[in-house]
Amino acid sequence: MWRVWKYALGSFNDDTTHKYDNQIAIIRTLIALQLIVTNCFIIGGNIRHWNDIDYNNSINTRSHETQRTINT
Repeated sequence: MWRVWKYALGSFNDDTTHKYDNQIAIIRTLIALQLIVTNCFIIGGNIRHWNDIDYNNSINTRSHETQRTINT
């Protein structure tokens, strides 16, 4: 299983990096886990604040346009 995971992360079985394959796979695994955890927090924050707008207390920025009257 570990050998398949190493190859999935991009470790190769060649002579120049053979002795570093396990360390490279561990570092790449930690980076992948960090990315997954970060994405989970971002998605969780978006879900938590979904439709988190209080329309009763929002500021109407065009209120001066709707109250304008034409004087003739």
